[in-house]
Amino acid sequence: MKIPLLALLSASLAQCHVQTGLDVLISSQYSQLSNRKVLVLSNPTGITPQLDLGVDVMFASKKVNLVGVMGPEHGFRGTSQNGGGESTFVDEKTGLTVYDAYNVNTSTLMGYIKDSGADTILYDIQDVGARFYTCMFSLFFSRMNVNGVDIWALYDTMVAAAATNTTVMVIDRPNPITGLNAFGPVLNDSYITSYVGRRPIAQVHGMTVGELAKMYVGEGWIADASNGSHLTLDVIKMKGWKRSMRFEDTKLPWVLPSPNMPTVDTAMLYGGSCMFEGTSLSEGRGTVRPFELLGAPWANESWADAMRAQRVRNTNYRFQCFTPTTSKFQGQTACGLQTYMDLDGARDYEEFDAPFVGVNLLYTARKLFAEGSTSGEKPTNTSFHWLYSGTSKTYDVDVLTGSPLVRESIEKGMTPDEIRRAWTPRLQKFREIRKKYLLY
Repeated sequence: MKIPLLALLSASLAQCHVQTGLDVLISSQYSQLSNRKVLVLSNPTGITPQLDLGVDVMFASKKVNLVGVMGPEHGFRGTSQNGGGESTFVDEKTGLTVYDAYNVNTSTLMGYIKDSGADTILYDIQDVGARFYTCMFSLFFSRMNVNGVDIWALYDTMVAAAATNTTVMVIDRPNPITGLNAFGPVLNDSYITSYVGRRPIAQVHGMTVGELAKMYVGEGWIADASNGSHLTLDVIKMKGWKRSMRFEDTKLPWVLPSPNMPTVDTAMLYGGSCMFEGTSLSEGRGTVRPFELLGAPWANESWADAMRAQRVRNTNYRFQCFTPTTSKFQGQTACGLQTYMDLDGARDYEEFDAPFVGVNLLYTARKLFAEGSTSGEKPTNTSFHWLYSGTSKTYDVDVLTGSPLVRESIEKGMTPDEIRRAWTPRLQKFREIRKKYLLY
């Protein structure tokens, strides 16, 4: 005898500590989507506890009027590699039109909404908790290889929805790295137009994607970007999630949000070590431990020794060599270090400051491996230097961190503690604003 899919899902949900917004939607028999024409923005992370893609489950239920799907970077079913999307096509499994939402502007998104006839956009993508985890919208950012598909893809979709009088419904999921606090520098206004940051939020924001969506609306950012248009936003909240939970506490499966985000540990460190995208060192892409492994052919074991001497809380380091299969130093042996986290209890988890860890790593690498000037365009990768775009006249690391503060402070010889104190006033202001939008 066949057991109905919904019954299997309900039994699985009962065993989970946390029900995502998708689980809540399914349990409600999709009542929130009644009489709606639904265009879904999702990727392989939009799954049930049984690892079924939400779109497939909704389609099989015959209870939701699906009019199309939008696929972000890496594609709706994850068939594209880093820096790629999928051309618009008809999905073989569902017969739905899948629109390529990677590397497109608001006008194109508005066109997808009108073409599909949607009156509601349903968003379901797992975030990793860092401001610069976003789509790569230009050749400049393709060169930087910034990961992701998430919070600024949501922002752009919300702007397009407001302009077309379309409701946005966000399926909420846990922040996998922390829901307790925010860390790192806040994006400066002069960097707001960059594609790794549209609005002044902290480098590690400590919010769920539903909470961020509420902030986008509540702070007036969507209305501002859509010429005053009103957006109707609904968030399908989780059940059972607490801000103090580690991701493993949720009992939810971890699905790679992007090819270089294999584990939750990767996500924990990403908010700091991704800053190495803006330097001449490898950030570990093309290895099984991206953002944990950092190095270059000219680096050595002195870096791990220096980091141990820094005594950065909740971390440890060891010398490690590696050979990337892609990205910087492809096919070459690079040496440097591997970062380990030591998070024993709830307090350690609450206070783990990935941007501060990243600044310590930058500070020591600059001190050990720089030869002469580290600024401006450099012809070769023979020492530590900051990557610079001659086209945009911008340092990559400034775009990632949201201002020149980190780079200029390191160049001035300021210590990591002094640098953190310099970004704290704006961070504290963000933390206060953030409180207004917390749902849990």
